[in-house]
Amino acid sequence: MIVIPAVDILGGRAVQLVGGKPGTEKISLPDPWSVAKSWEDKGAERLHVVDLDAAMSNGDNLSAISSIVDHTNVPIEVGGGIRTTEKAESLLELGVDIVVGTRAVMDIKWLKDLADSYPYRVILALDVKKGMIQVKGWKESSPESLESILRNTSELPLKGVLHTNVDVEGQNKGINVEETESFRAMCPHPIIESGGISSKSDIALLEKIGIEFAVVGMAIYTGAIMPEDIWRKQK
Repeated sequence: MIVIPAVDILGGRAVQLVGGKPGTEKISLPDPWSVAKSWEDKGAERLHVVDLDAAMSNGDNLSAISSIVDHTNVPIEVGGGIRTTEKAESLLELGVDIVVGTRAVMDIKWLKDLADSYPYRVILALDVKKGMIQVKGWKESSPESLESILRNTSELPLKGVLHTNVDVEGQNKGINVEETESFRAMCPHPIIESGGISSKSDIALLEKIGIEFAVVGMAIYTGAIMPEDIWRKQK
């Protein structure tokens, strides 16, 4: 399994929120590029960047994302507010992979066209709260079921599916094993798991379930998981 550090950007700063809610910042650091570079220096093989302002339709942090690209040398995936082809292509042109959620969930044809145009560079984000897929920065629930969306995207050339359990996101309480196992059984694509990963034992559980990638945020920022424990063997 490859463990990927999260660099969430809000108002030009690298932050970690509880449950994705603004105002719940437990971590707030200047210079996101410096934060990203520090994870690379500690052994991270990949970076997961989220533009929280764009996700909530409150501006964007494109300049900060460009700085991360300029200052690092590992693959980067970027998500948050990518709801037009123009926005998707502007990020793809930077050389990053993209994570699409709201528009992709609500408009499968758009996702198909994007994935066909940029095969294996598009990641579908499925954020789940109480069994419902969340859209628009976790402000609304989609009427589409997980089963339906996974069935309708099973043949697309996606890089993977980002599965986030919003119920445990940012709380350092551990993963929801039952939900993760259920999602693994349903998903035909490589899975990037996110939400609630708070210890090395959580990572071991995910690997046992068959998850290929895991995004870790709060736990590595607070020291609950030490970089040398998850990246030592990946260098």
